Amino acid sequence: MSMDHSGGDPLSDAELEDLALEMPALALLRDFARVLADIPWFTELGTPLNAETKTLGQAYVDQLGFPDARPARISNWDDATIAAESGDWNGGAWEAEEGLRASLSTDLLDVLSEEAFEIGFTYAASEAEEAVRNAAETAANIWGVEDMEVALAAAGAAMQAVHGAALATAVGADEDHPFLLRLRLFEQGRWPIGVAGLTFNIF
Repeated sequence: MSMDHSGGDPLSDAELEDLALEMPALALLRDFARVLADIPWFTELGTPLNAETKTLGQAYVDQLGFPDARPARISNWDDATIAAESGDWNGGAWEAEEGLRASLSTDLLDVLSEEAFEIGFTYAASEAEEAVRNAAETAANIWGVEDMEVALAAAGAAMQAVHGAALATAVGADEDHPFLLRLRLFEQGRWPIGVAGLTFNIF
């Protein structure tokens, strides 16, 4: 009969060893989660792309494998909606991101069990979700947007970026990993919508 550790039974040596191996990755996720609510989500939508945003955007497409693509500003919610709805979600950039996600998920199993990652990511998501949703709705209201579906799409994109960056963080990926660069674009107050042809649309 297996023992239920929630009842206070001691962990076995093997379980303690597994837990010790997972602690560094969980600590990285904890530290990652603690800054998410302080990100200035969606505060610079539509403004001209500054030098740092352009550099981050170019680094993102370079690392993703599309060095000929260039960051381009989306200047209003209507165009952002069109870009988000007409994005090539089965195109090369989407496939590249899915490949990266699968690769990170495989690497993750070397440092964390799926259950432990879900615990860590759930914590990260709980730190970010309310701030992201409120910021997206506030930004849409400031612009006079009537259809909140696009605000929900922006919030969903942000949470997807949080998930990707959490994966990259947990496995100790380099800071120029595309998922970390994508989150840094959100940290610039932008909504990086996606790559279409040779254009990386950033609202």
